[in-house]
Amino acid sequence: MLSKYRLGAGDVISINVLGEEDLKLKVRLTDAGTIQYPVLGEMRVRGLTLGDLVNQITDGLKGRYLVDPKVTASVDEYRPFFINGEVYKPGGYPYVPGLTVFKAVSLAGGFKDRAAKSKMFVIRDGSLSQNREKVELDTNIFPGDILTVEESFF
Repeated sequence: MLSKYRLGAGDVISINVLGEEDLKLKVRLTDAGTIQYPVLGEMRVRGLTLGDLVNQITDGLKGRYLVDPKVTASVDEYRPFFINGEVYKPGGYPYVPGLTVFKAVSLAGGFKDRAAKSKMFVIRDGSLSQNREKVELDTNIFPGDILTVEESFF
């Protein structure tokens, strides 16, 4: 997943440049999806993959500051996902890789008695349309997603 994972506001990332302690950085992306990086200043990184970020920093440092920078980047903490509706503890929770709807509901204390397991929807983080997508228990949940479990009327 990491190769395709796109950074977003709230993610905490670490950046290292081999042999350059002063270029080591651990930072949370701002609401605007930017970071302040030594030498390069403010960088807009929202929407980039880690590979894109490494390339951008490498290109920025190469020649101007270092001959052949060896840059690595990792996500230390993902932005939270949110769950609401017919669960016992709705709210925001830390994302963990491999998260599914079932695991998200478990984190939120489980389904309430009136939860409609056939009426669960997610709004994906970064979705421009903000359309609700119907989901099943085994559907993957990603950082920033908003999961809603609706009430059944029986």
